[in-house]
Amino acid sequence: QVQLVESGGGSVQPGGSLRLSCAASGYPNIGYRMGWFRQAPGKEREGVAAIGSNGRTRIADSVKGRFTISQDNAKNTLYLQMNSLKPEDTAMYYCAAKFLPQYGRTMVGPSLGSDDHNYWGQGTQVTVSS
Repeated sequence: QVQLVESGGGSVQPGGSLRLSCAASGYPNIGYRMGWFRQAPGKEREGVAAIGSNGRTRIADSVKGRFTISQDNAKNTLYLQMNSLKPEDTAMYYCAAKFLPQYGRTMVGPSLGSDDHNYWGQGTQVTVSS
């Protein structure tokens, strides 16, 4: 059974850093995509960073140059390194995934679209304020 569990959220001052982790279990060695999404009160969910099993990444313009997505395949863990945090980064952050068994790993790329993912973690809160 696929499970995604986020951790690493918290409260920080503007300019601070956090690293979010997403521990994944039960996903097979096939084509996949994973990503980080966030949702603030009164706003729709937006994709911030994504990675495909082909190794390519996509980063939203709003966080480009500040956030980095990476993965440790040996630990089945996805990371989001967040630097130079701003108050507008405050949101619930979610880890998401989709598996595409009809394709090999090199055939699947990343997506920042929520509808391109169908497994979701419970979320971890990030608050940036003085």
